[in-house]
Amino acid sequence: MTEELTAEEIEFLNSIFDLARDNKPQALSSLIEQGIPVNLTNSKGDTLLILAAYHQNAEVVATLIAAGADLDRVNDRGQSALACAVFRGNQQIASQLLDAGADVNAGHQTPLEIAQFFGIDHLVPLLKEHGAATQG
Repeated sequence: MTEELTAEEIEFLNSIFDLARDNKPQALSSLIEQGIPVNLTNSKGDTLLILAAYHQNAEVVATLIAAGADLDRVNDRGQSALACAVFRGNQQIASQLLDAGADVNAGHQTPLEIAQFFGIDHLVPLLKEHGAATQG
């Protein structure tokens, strides 16, 4: 038997995802320290890390990495945080994720495939470098 969430609980949970979207690392960190799961996932499978990467919030990405966020979790569309950073052309966040150990092959389309398809050429060498490092 599962209990339905109240409107207030849903509003509270949505506000947590807004912290990732709106670049509020201190508030998000405080909630994680109080027990909110670092890998909290919304109804579309987006984690806080995926939302922070997509919305190009490097401080939140760093906060979530430090808190132990799953770097390679994918959403319902098969997109990882690294794929989102690449799609947005954000080298800083892509580097943060790669340096923390994100898998260059995670997701429905790999970040390298995304970069090549959308002509995000400045990220191709970085992704290839990390791809070669993980292969051998």
